[in-house]
Amino acid sequence: MLIAYIAYLVFQLWTHRQLFEAQEGEEDGDVVSDDETAVIGFWSAFVWLVLMTAVVALLSEYVVETIEAASDTWGLSVSFISVILLPIVGNAAEHAGAIIFAFKNKLDITLGVALGSATQIALFVVPLSVIVSWIIGIKMDLNFNIIETSSLALSILVTAFTLQDGTSHYLKGLVLLLCYIVIGTCFFVFRAPLSKDSYSTINK
Repeated sequence: MLIAYIAYLVFQLWTHRQLFEAQEGEEDGDVVSDDETAVIGFWSAFVWLVLMTAVVALLSEYVVETIEAASDTWGLSVSFISVILLPIVGNAAEHAGAIIFAFKNKLDITLGVALGSATQIALFVVPLSVIVSWIIGIKMDLNFNIIETSSLALSILVTAFTLQDGTSHYLKGLVLLLCYIVIGTCFFVFRAPLSKDSYSTINK
């Protein structure tokens, strides 16, 4: 998975970069008013990125430590909180940016934000977390339960069939929203076991 993600980056950033820049160049030529100038320099942006990453990492540690207590208090499963609620809150800025680009009719950027984030998590973050956990002696693997595997497969299939003809309309958006609601309902109803010892039972 890591090799596939690295190959994807090489394909997008070096060997076939023109495929991803062609349409962007046409849009920039048509609309000059959308050009934006940099507010801060490169190193200033880099320093802010490092500082914000450290703050987010610290806050994420507190969130992870309290997620099970929140599950017991709210009566929600850990899987529902971690798969549905946390991504909505954590990626709020990213979602807002994608919606703004969609309103400006820049669907390529919108899809790049949405699909790029999902690809990065599935092909880079998850396998890298497994490798890091193995190095520091924490038991973690890619043995997902049936609900998680089915949700991932359903998401990929629905998204692929929706985007295959390169057009967009309200019905496709409705189908994607219904797919998300179905996945969210599954994680809300079923409680995924936290350990392999309790893997044989699913509490309602």
